[in-house]
Amino acid sequence: MDKIYLISGLGADYRLFKHIELPGYEVVHIHWIEPESSDTLTTYAGKLVAEYGVQPNAIVMGDSLGGMLTIEIAKQVKLRKAILISSIKTSDEAPWYFSFFRNFPVYKLIPGKFFTSLGVLIKPVFGTMSKEDGAMFGSMLENSSPTFISWAMHAVLNWESKTLVPNVYNITGNKDMVFNYKKIKDATIIDGGTHIMVFDKAQQINQLLKEILQK
Repeated sequence: MDKIYLISGLGADYRLFKHIELPGYEVVHIHWIEPESSDTLTTYAGKLVAEYGVQPNAIVMGDSLGGMLTIEIAKQVKLRKAILISSIKTSDEAPWYFSFFRNFPVYKLIPGKFFTSLGVLIKPVFGTMSKEDGAMFGSMLENSSPTFISWAMHAVLNWESKTLVPNVYNITGNKDMVFNYKKIKDATIIDGGTHIMVFDKAQQINQLLKEILQK
């Protein structure tokens, strides 16, 4: 049975994919490992490759930050398919505020622990969630490592990647308030999809994944 490696987004864990269906595949959830302060997304992706034994011709799927790491993995291991959800393929697709926070890194003054307690404030930016999914989202955020959160924000904002890797499939929503779909090239757009559309648009995503995996 073929494996699919799943990488969640910042502040999330394997539960992010609870509504995603991948019948006929062995699902391997990649869990966060504590980064070194000097790690970039590139070096961190290399650590995930080594930790989970990702081999050439593998299938990797990532959401948001997980999608960016999927791209970095694809640069190091030739993937059969690199599937991105609510994410970007290159730093050229990043929103304007990435540049702003690189030049004015005020986020460095805020402890990572503070971000893990902001569930109520962050939820509206990510998108509408059911009561059950909202509670799970809050739980994921609260259980996130403050060290990882602080590192990841810096690594994401300073990501410089212009290389287009092969076999990439990008699914995004036109209501995503984190990554503007208009800047993302060659993506499949889900109408009404927000940054957390893996929750409320799972049916459409599952159909698209079925088609992608059959190619």
